[in-house]
Amino acid sequence: MARAGGHGMGNPVNVGIAVQADWENREFISNISLNVRRLFDFLLRFEATTKSKLATLNEKLDILERKLEVLEVQVSSATTNPSVFN
Repeated sequence: MARAGGHGMGNPVNVGIAVQADWENREFISNISLNVRRLFDFLLRFEATTKSKLATLNEKLDILERKLEVLEVQVSSATTNPSVFN
């Protein structure tokens, strides 16, 4: 609704300040959105890398556990039948 006297938009200085503030707010929100996206991308890469490394470590641990079981059987056999080493 236009005011009498042709000042429907208000004081041009105030409008300029409002436009500048709006522009700064939009730029701030854009920067925040970009940084959130970067953080999200980093977390996705970190998760993938971590899962891969943990899977590799788990495989190595499984191999070590199997070797340990073999050694335990050999030690158990040696203690129950010491003549094997004579």
